[in-house]
Amino acid sequence: MPCWDFRMQGRILVKEKKMSKPIVAIVGRPNVGKSTLFNALAGERISIVQDTPGVTRDRIYADASWLNYNFTLIDTGGIEPDSGDIILSRMREQAGIAIATADVILFLTDVRQGLQDADSKVADMLRRSQKPVILVVNKVDSFAKFMPDVYEFYNLGIGEPHPVSAADMLGFGDLLDEVVKYFPAPGTEEEEDERPRVAIVGKPNVGKSSLINKLAQEERVIVSDIAGTTRDAVDTAITYNGKEYIFIDTAGLRRKNKIKEEIERYSIIRAVSAIERSDAVIIMIDAEQGVTEQDAKIAGIAHDRGKGIIIAVNKWDAIEKDNSTVKEHTERIRQVLSFMTYAEIVFISAKSGQRLPKLFDLIDLVIENNSMRIATGVLNEIVAEAVAMQQPPSDKGKRLKIYYATQAAVRPPTFVVFVNDKKLMHFSYLRYLENRIRETFGFRGTALKFITRERKEG
Repeated sequence: MPCWDFRMQGRILVKEKKMSKPIVAIVGRPNVGKSTLFNALAGERISIVQDTPGVTRDRIYADASWLNYNFTLIDTGGIEPDSGDIILSRMREQAGIAIATADVILFLTDVRQGLQDADSKVADMLRRSQKPVILVVNKVDSFAKFMPDVYEFYNLGIGEPHPVSAADMLGFGDLLDEVVKYFPAPGTEEEEDERPRVAIVGKPNVGKSSLINKLAQEERVIVSDIAGTTRDAVDTAITYNGKEYIFIDTAGLRRKNKIKEEIERYSIIRAVSAIERSDAVIIMIDAEQGVTEQDAKIAGIAHDRGKGIIIAVNKWDAIEKDNSTVKEHTERIRQVLSFMTYAEIVFISAKSGQRLPKLFDLIDLVIENNSMRIATGVLNEIVAEAVAMQQPPSDKGKRLKIYYATQAAVRPPTFVVFVNDKKLMHFSYLRYLENRIRETFGFRGTALKFITRERKEG
């Protein structure tokens, strides 16, 4: 089983890791239940499930296990062999990538729809892959009732059909027993994944998938002018200057009053989840549209969760510029995103690759700062200097006293300040202390969290 595929593009080395865990891809026509089977095997709702054909557009990864075997599942978009529709044709390409990546393929069909001509064409495609293929007939919620119809699928000439009901989780044991026959003997547990995880978020059609594809130098996620093309979060491993990163391409976020399909609701939840499991967040803004209120709402998700943040202004190559263009755009961003003036800003072009190496430098910077820890003694020297330079506020003759401060956590850096009266700690003075700490230690690209605690005098 090959492990690595290397591609050198300039200074960016893409290392497509074929994980030591076996990879199982679920493929088939649209709307046969691939996502339902995927979610049931993975044990959680990861992929979008909807009755609309073509809902799952990008491949999704999830870890699963059976007995002593651990493996990785890939859920793919439905294969429409003869469709000229742009989305369906790109989904077909994505399924092809998943097939090429997989060690075992689950070919899913639908007993209720019966054997279709498209099933035969998909079977031909799978035969050419020369990978182990297991034929699965879904929606068999009554074996006694549907088994005669299951036998019809022998006509595909791809092996014995395995009846299951993904919705009712029937037939999984026999199916998984067949799957693990193709696996090597269970090995040792993998080491904890310490690769930096970077979530890419932003409005629909801002260029998130284009950025991933440019970094990876391959069509890893679907790129289309249709807003909202990427509906699922897709993880892509990319190595730059010998260091591997995991990029998470998320669904474009929309205003709530524009969400009419349940699909979009799942996408928003998934985007929040992607931010939660990331170390750094790239907030992509369209240079031609400028920063908007919607961008602020998206940025607020990452800010509230205390992530390292980079604002990437995309499509910068399409902007007419003069000596003040960068300054004007920066001031506008700082004005709208006034709650996160610490965020790093970079002007890029996902299409041309402009300043993408700078992006990696900023990712390293904000992750390092998000994890920075300051010794208590040094921290209190800075706080004492700040207090000496600007007297704490008072109210009705009682003045705020700051006894000491300590850093309680990282990711984000969190400081606890012990005072005589929490009510006297005005927001403006806390901001002043934050600015002094930033002036001393930097903390570029990361939020700082402050907790005020009372301590009785004496």
